[in-house]
Amino acid sequence: MNGFLVVDKPQGVTSFDVVRTIRRALKVRRVGHCGTLDPMATGVLPIAIGEATRLVEFVMDGEKIYRGTLKLGETTDTQDAEGTILSRSSIDGIDRSQIETAISTLLGPIQQLPPMYSALKRDGVPLYELARKGVEVERALRSIEIYRFELCSVDLPFVTFEVTCSKGTYVRTLAHDLGACLGCGAHLTALRRLKSGAFSEGEAILLDRLRCEPETVQLLPVSAALASLPLLDLSTEALLRLKNGVPPQRSEVSDIQPFPAAGALVTLCRDQQLVAVARFEPERENEPRGDFVLLRVFPANA
Repeated sequence: MNGFLVVDKPQGVTSFDVVRTIRRALKVRRVGHCGTLDPMATGVLPIAIGEATRLVEFVMDGEKIYRGTLKLGETTDTQDAEGTILSRSSIDGIDRSQIETAISTLLGPIQQLPPMYSALKRDGVPLYELARKGVEVERALRSIEIYRFELCSVDLPFVTFEVTCSKGTYVRTLAHDLGACLGCGAHLTALRRLKSGAFSEGEAILLDRLRCEPETVQLLPVSAALASLPLLDLSTEALLRLKNGVPPQRSEVSDIQPFPAAGALVTLCRDQQLVAVARFEPERENEPRGDFVLLRVFPANA
């Protein structure tokens, strides 16, 4: 059993709870999720099964889209509504135009400080375990990118928004930082993931369906995770050499237009079957064979 499921994660369960449910329902062991959602959050949680687990990192590398609601005037220790309130401030005088101005300062490439209540580890210990003991440690800033940050509605003290962001973004930290920009503080009260990499809300199935009617569930193909990557068809000769670990020359793959730029990820296929995920790297100095670096090879299709 190989492929992907897109689960509409309900509120109040962890991402690993979903993995456990799928292992039991489908009677498979090789299962992994593609990017954690906090228990409070709902929405798109891609699940990799079997050979698809080899592509988890490519799903996680994709951009994410979220819809969230934050509350101005209060901060919490977890940066969301599940935490303990740390401070309260007046929001008198704050209006939509000020919120939009603050949002504009959080667009583009930015540095974000991961929250203490996170699954990141220090010396093998998750930060959330340290946070629960009242211990705070230094965290390195992360480089992330906010591609889009738009207001949906403003009903003070609540603000609903949509954000498109890079991997590694903590949306509750984004809400916290917006409150800091406004000088009144804020915390996240609701969050739903609408898209993760190639997978979107329209493909998501309810967890209860997996529990009660697992026989009705069909997996998406392994290649579904790579739908946004250029597809290059291999020649017969290149396919034979790839079976021995030799990457193809550019002249041995289909000449699509525009051809991917150097450094781009691509899928190498034969008769629409995924054979490998590779990075286009022509004129490599240390490796004279081929113009691609093979990242994942699927021998059954080669």
